[in-house]
Amino acid sequence: MIETLLEAERLLSMGMLDRAERLYRQAAEADPRNSIAVVGLARVALERADDLGAYRLARRALAIDPDNVAAQRLAARLAEVMAGRGEPIPDGIGSPDAIANPDFNPDLDPHPDLDPDPGAGDVTSSRARRPGLLDRLRGRG
Repeated sequence: MIETLLEAERLLSMGMLDRAERLYRQAAEADPRNSIAVVGLARVALERADDLGAYRLARRALAIDPDNVAAQRLAARLAEVMAGRGEPIPDGIGSPDAIANPDFNPDLDPHPDLDPDPGAGDVTSSRARRPGLLDRLRGRG
């Protein structure tokens, strides 16, 4: 399992989002309690400029493991960014205390189906809305 996560991390760092997502998804499906894999999926969504999908996945990772520091930071930062843009925070959760210590929420099932937004397609559907981080850094966005 660790090899899969390491390879997914390597692919993500190289901007190979589809392949990284596939490996993170494999790891999360093999072990639904693997919060590291779910955070990886959140980071893929973030790279695709899907802030809402990334936030929901980070919250799911916190539902699995409230002590996951990467998930805490990602969820807190995304809540801050969305609030700064005047966007509603899903679940009404946005305070640092709530993000660091999530209560059970049926929308944050600890055995997620890993779909960040049911009915809205997978995280790849957000690609057309806004260029990802790498595109923006390269000046293509």
